[in-house]
Amino acid sequence: MARFVVHNRVRESRQNHGLTQQDLADAVGVSRQSINSIEQGKYIPSLPLALHLARVFGLSTDALFELKER
Repeated sequence: MARFVVHNRVRESRQNHGLTQQDLADAVGVSRQSINSIEQGKYIPSLPLALHLARVFGLSTDALFELKER
């Protein structure tokens, strides 16, 4: 049975936009700790949150999140 993991480019995108974790958290309505957990791959955001993050960066969700086989 294949196992999958979600990789993301949230940290890279946030830094490219000159945002702190708190700035991004405020923009999408979550805690800074949630952003930190997403960036570290400890938390996979809900679809609405993933869409909101992608919109903040002007990216598609496919550009921000990638499903990879483990």
